[in-house]
Amino acid sequence: MRIVGGKYKGRVLEEFKGSDIRPTSDKARESLYNILQFRIAGASFLDLFCGTGAMGIEALSRGASKVTFNDIDRKSIALLKSNLQKLKVDEQYSVFNYDAFRLLKTTCEKFDIIYIDPPYALNLGASVVEHSINALAPHGLIILEDEKAFDGEIKGLIKTDCRKYGRIHLTFFQKGER
Repeated sequence: MRIVGGKYKGRVLEEFKGSDIRPTSDKARESLYNILQFRIAGASFLDLFCGTGAMGIEALSRGASKVTFNDIDRKSIALLKSNLQKLKVDEQYSVFNYDAFRLLKTTCEKFDIIYIDPPYALNLGASVVEHSINALAPHGLIILEDEKAFDGEIKGLIKTDCRKYGRIHLTFFQKGER
């Protein structure tokens, strides 16, 4: 796994051993950041289920002003910290080892981009997106990664786009009502 653009382009990240964790592919990450190219510079970014940190590190690499990394798994946090240290990341970031709902409930920060990639088997996507609304900046964007397309509605959010990359679906939401 490598960083695909920006300041850290081409740098290789440490990954989890085995197949329990499925990081977002380089191709899907590159496609997502092509979509976000005019939104990422100066943005505050929340990588809610950060795993290795690849998504948030990519955001920093491409000019995000601050990234908040969060994962409930201590092994993920240790790997994230190792990747940040290996790349000598000096940009503004913070790291939390919380349950996603706890972080969303306790944060006072408003994020321009919230990236949500929960373990697929837990089927948390819609619930976490719904709980993210209060942490979203007025013109912010929530992106949900899941193995299936999101076909429901969430009060207070408008689904603006859905993209498929291999076996993953990215669904984009902004504040608003239908």
